[in-house]
Amino acid sequence: MAATLSLLKLPVLLPQKAHHFHSKPQITFTSAKLNTQNDSTNPQKILDQTLHVLKTTSLPLAAITFPFLLDPKDALAAGGEFGILEGRSFALIHPIVMGSLFFYTLWAGYLGWQWRRIRTIQEEINELKKQLKPTPVTPEGIPVQEPPSPTQLKIQQLTEERKELLKGSYRDRHFNAGSLLLGFGVFESIGGGVNTWLRTGKLFPGPHLFAGASITVLWALAAALVPAMQKGNETARNLHISLNVLNVLLFVWQIPTGLDIVFKVFEFTKWP
Repeated sequence: MAATLSLLKLPVLLPQKAHHFHSKPQITFTSAKLNTQNDSTNPQKILDQTLHVLKTTSLPLAAITFPFLLDPKDALAAGGEFGILEGRSFALIHPIVMGSLFFYTLWAGYLGWQWRRIRTIQEEINELKKQLKPTPVTPEGIPVQEPPSPTQLKIQQLTEERKELLKGSYRDRHFNAGSLLLGFGVFESIGGGVNTWLRTGKLFPGPHLFAGASITVLWALAAALVPAMQKGNETARNLHISLNVLNVLLFVWQIPTGLDIVFKVFEFTKWP
């Protein structure tokens, strides 16, 4: 290609007074041109002379014309220059990871609810203990043996339930699950936008993009409330739960638009 362009552009690139310079490629080109005109009836000789011209002029002219063959606009468009990053395999990472994180969000919510249950059970037990009547005693000060009251039975039941829940270490498991969800969620939500740009050269403002951005913000806000929650701030705990419930609702609402994008990935991309 460079040799062909050099041959076509040679008369333009050469100075008007080329006969003042005794460079070998110019002399060869002139003689070849003259011989072509004189021997126009000899096709084989014309072909040999043309090949000779290409050999002697292609290298220097290719070096001159090479920068002009590079269009700077091509570097800004997604048209194959990113290789496998534009392929179907890389594009499917985002929906697979985010689909997994959706179920992981539900699991983290379950762990958090169990940890909350441990705290609320203790509060129930404390309230029930306030309702207990003093144990009757004999004049000698010996406690009178009586069947357990319904309140006492309820306290025993809740106490056993709390002991079983404490064995699950729900507090630590919920904290660890939330940390992983925050890290991988933010990373992949940004990664999804980057992948779209790699494949198409732009982003598409719409429900899926805005919902994803909102979910990422809600993750960050919920995590920011953890220090206050650890100090026993009940308002922070309730707000933490509310933000995560809204997060799950947005996640569910985002699934149909995400599936539409997956179908487009299969339509407009190729393996790998």
